Amino acid sequence: MVLVKICGITNLDDALAAVDVGADALGFNFYPRSPRYVTPETAREVTNRLPGDILTVGVFVNEELEATKKIALAAGVSALQLHGNESPEYCEALKDRLVIKVFAASAEFKPASVLEYDVQAVMLDALDKRGVGGGTGRLSNWSVARETTKLFPKLFLAGGLSPENVGEAIEFVNPYAVDACSRLETVPGRKDHERMRAFVAAVRKARVFDA
Repeated sequence: MVLVKICGITNLDDALAAVDVGADALGFNFYPRSPRYVTPETAREVTNRLPGDILTVGVFVNEELEATKKIALAAGVSALQLHGNESPEYCEALKDRLVIKVFAASAEFKPASVLEYDVQAVMLDALDKRGVGGGTGRLSNWSVARETTKLFPKLFLAGGLSPENVGEAIEFVNPYAVDACSRLETVPGRKDHERMRAFVAAVRKARVFDA
């Protein structure tokens, strides 16, 4: 079964609604330039109220290593999503946690480059020229993602996913998980609960092929 991660959670109401419709993971953005930025304290208020089987993910962009550790601990997140230019050595220093290293799935991206990182999972997202740490609504390169998942099966596919296109994306890429944000919102940081429900339903209906 393809896992569902809903990112850009900023409040308890949206978090509980996402869990209610069947999300497996929730993302909290700790990048100050993001319109979905939350403080560690706000995130902790949410993570304390979530079921234990929900994967909670902190999103970081080129944060200082010790600050990443401190924020993650304060927020109570169980995984780290590294959305910047973090090195393999940076990721190695966080090996005690589940790390998702994010790469921009541009046409120039080399799938084999993910093998340089000793992490539990990788994510392919659209190229973010605005520097806001994802949530741009732009589609990523599905062909590049499909080649990458052959090398690294535990791949999260992100970038402009919606209830309308996620089924096609899953059938084409065969990812381990899908990640959605902006196309499930009414405004940045506020989720449309019915679109979250439709998104999860579309994921569950999608046909998955054997790699």
